[in-house]
Amino acid sequence: MTYYEKCIEIVIKQLDKFKPEKDNPEQFLETVFTSLQQTLNPQKLGFVLEVLSGCLQYHKLLTIVVDAFYARDGQLCLWSDYSLFEVICYLATFQIDELGFQLFCSIIKSQPVGKICKFLRFFFNPLNLCSWIRDEWSLIYETAHVTENWIDPLMRWQPEVQELIKQLEGVPTDQITPLKTKAKVTVPKEFNLTVPRPRAITMPEPVPTMPKPRPVPQSTYQEPKEQKLLQMIKTYNRRTAEELLLKANMEELRCAMPRLQRDPQVQDEKKQLWHQSVPRIHRTPNLTFYKPNNLPVKLNTATILREGALYQRQVEKELQRVDKLVDGAGDFSEFLEWQKKMQAKDLEEQLAAGECRRLQGKLSHEEAILARQNLMQENKQKADRQKEEEVIEESRELLQRSTKEAKEEQKRRCELIAQLRALETQPTRKGKLVDLTQIPGYGLEGEMSVVELRERLAMLKETQKREQEEKRDQIIQGKRAKSQMIQNTVEQISLCRAAMGRTAALRWEEKKAQATSLGTPCQDERVLELKRKMEERAAERRRQTRRQTAPQLVSPARALRPNLRAQEEMQHWLELDQSRERRLRAMQEAGRTCHATHHLEAS
Repeated sequence: MTYYEKCIEIVIKQLDKFKPEKDNPEQFLETVFTSLQQTLNPQKLGFVLEVLSGCLQYHKLLTIVVDAFYARDGQLCLWSDYSLFEVICYLATFQIDELGFQLFCSIIKSQPVGKICKFLRFFFNPLNLCSWIRDEWSLIYETAHVTENWIDPLMRWQPEVQELIKQLEGVPTDQITPLKTKAKVTVPKEFNLTVPRPRAITMPEPVPTMPKPRPVPQSTYQEPKEQKLLQMIKTYNRRTAEELLLKANMEELRCAMPRLQRDPQVQDEKKQLWHQSVPRIHRTPNLTFYKPNNLPVKLNTATILREGALYQRQVEKELQRVDKLVDGAGDFSEFLEWQKKMQAKDLEEQLAAGECRRLQGKLSHEEAILARQNLMQENKQKADRQKEEEVIEESRELLQRSTKEAKEEQKRRCELIAQLRALETQPTRKGKLVDLTQIPGYGLEGEMSVVELRERLAMLKETQKREQEEKRDQIIQGKRAKSQMIQNTVEQISLCRAAMGRTAALRWEEKKAQATSLGTPCQDERVLELKRKMEERAAERRRQTRRQTAPQLVSPARALRPNLRAQEEMQHWLELDQSRERRLRAMQEAGRTCHATHHLEAS
């Protein structure tokens, strides 16, 4: 345990020194490597650097968990243990499968038991892992990656970790270290004194008996008779007042509508409406004098009168409407039908106008593309002409330079021939030639002949040349791998855009089918004319694009530009379609609201 305890202490110490806002992680790791290289063996150094680099790489994920632990369950923990909790969180999330559970248990047991148990209980809680931890980590990485690589393995290790926590919680009581034995001290002895005689036991005093209390009278638990009598009188008076009020309302209604009283059918309808509006009073055959559990809502006289007047106004209003219909008054159905037709016509006109605006936008877009293609064609022609002029000028300059170099070479050769002829005319020296294979013998260290020196220099040049070629090959391979990666990325982007385009097209077709149920604006003459113009412009643009396209090699950066332009165009049309959908949805909601209002008015 001391081995891992020392390694974890080194990692915690280095994490405390790291400042995210100032230090660079790579430079910080290099500094730690140089400082610990002399003091630790390779195994310890590798473990420390691996854990430290992982904590720095996933610093955001670890801080989310540790900050939440301090806010919820770790209010009593010290902030100096922040780096310890980060290391434990990293080992549990990213290294438990690689280290193995036994090695992970050894690392955990080498740390303070109370703090580690509290943190592991918080971190391996399934409610925390499957709720806010996964949501917070999904804001930084993709949800599928988080769930598959981190959350699911933690949930698989959750039973073993809970068992480990139970074992660790029982360690302090079972493994209490024995106290050190103290040295013997002098034990004092008692004095041998005379034992006193025991005192005589006194007789206990008799316990006084209390008189028996009187029982509580039964009237304490019974309701007084006066209160019962008052309740009966109150109930009787209330029912009498309700009956009188009912009779008065009936008389008033009978006096106000004498003509309707003659008609028995209207009288029956009035009675039915009245019985439906006025609440019935149910009389109980036997009075029960006890308090029920669910007390009814008590209505005072003003509330009853107000409610009766409301029902009476409703009945009078309905009877007046029936009288008007009997006298030959018109109905609102024809007006509502006309209003509905006019609203449908207005909606069709609005949809047609919106479709016209959309097609005009697309037409202007096609015209802009045509203009841009024409401009690009003109610029290309100008560039070709300029390139031809540049090539002519360059060929002329090269020709002049080659003639000049030929003249200089001829002049140099003439001078060299003159020098050689002058040397031939000079007398030769007769004597021993210099032996380049012989060592001078000056007694210097590493002394060698001229031939050996030349051979070593030639070998050194060959080695340098070979290294340069290897570096060149590595650079070329790296460039090829990078270009291949960029090409794969471009293909992936094109596939994603094609999928998004198909999805958007399907959504647009569905929304277009829904819009055609209300009224198809495509039958409008303006819409058909704009569609025809737009198709002509699109065909012309495609023809120009086919004429301008030629097989040529382009760089990955230039290959990405059309895709970016196509993405911007796709985004532009998606925004136009979304705005048109929002406008259509608002118009539909307004139409439904208007229909519902007229329906309520008619009813």
